[in-house]
Amino acid sequence: MDRAHVPVLVREVVEWLHCREGGVYVDATVGGGGHAAALLNSCPGIALLVGIDRDAQAVALAQKNLAAFHDRAVVIQGNFADVKQILSSMQIHYLDGILFDLGVSSMQLEDPQRGFSFKSQGPLDMRMDQNTAVPAYALVNTSSAPEIEHILRTYGEERWARKIARTILKRREQSPITSTLELSLLVSEAIPARHHPRTIHPATRTFQALRIAVNDELDHLDRALDESIDLLNSGGRLCVISFHSLEDRITKQKLQQQEKGCICPPRLPRCMCGKEKTITILTKKPLIPAADEIEANPRSRSAKLRVAERI
Repeated sequence: MDRAHVPVLVREVVEWLHCREGGVYVDATVGGGGHAAALLNSCPGIALLVGIDRDAQAVALAQKNLAAFHDRAVVIQGNFADVKQILSSMQIHYLDGILFDLGVSSMQLEDPQRGFSFKSQGPLDMRMDQNTAVPAYALVNTSSAPEIEHILRTYGEERWARKIARTILKRREQSPITSTLELSLLVSEAIPARHHPRTIHPATRTFQALRIAVNDELDHLDRALDESIDLLNSGGRLCVISFHSLEDRITKQKLQQQEKGCICPPRLPRCMCGKEKTITILTKKPLIPAADEIEANPRSRSAKLRVAERI
């Protein structure tokens, strides 16, 4: 693996996923195959590891990088929100562990033609699967000001969402916004200079919000977590690496809900919903990268790992 494909929190994932002999595992965001290779190397007795990714380029790269593991590793293109359907088509109905490494990969960020980065000139695309979804260009150039504001405020937690949305619409009156650098500059101009963030680029939250909206990432994550927990054998583990607060919040709340079980109002004398506890959360606080990893890979600094085990 080259530097661009070094996986984050790989030591922690290997330790906490705790692969077993004869087990079946899924890397639901296989990317370049870094985590998958580490897991297969750490436990030669793994019967099968299925890698899934929406990105056709990532699938091709992972297939190449995992070829040495032969039939122990299978990589396919798909959306992790459809994990049950994908595995069912392979006659797999139970898992011993599943990993999610959320967000956009270094490989995607560093390819200007994918349109994920506000630092490089490229088309406003941002689709992880380029055969589906509506590109960011369409959202930016056809959505109303309230719609754009909602996207930026909800998915980017951008305090200047209204000002940015109005600036976008004003610029659209002259000509469509077509490139990443054009949008990046526009956002930077919309936010007063004295309010520019000190630690991130002014367009960071806008690009994050548009990417999440384009790929429907949060709804897919919510569905995928439910399906994954349902697929796990007793003792099977779920590992989720997130990079921003929205992903982490959904993961945290989902795990807490599944650990609690009953959703009846506290005033009821006994449970009426019938929901039972399905998991035990193993990481009461998320694991974060060690100092040496952050130094070697600064992009890992915001990563958080949460782990749960099926009862």
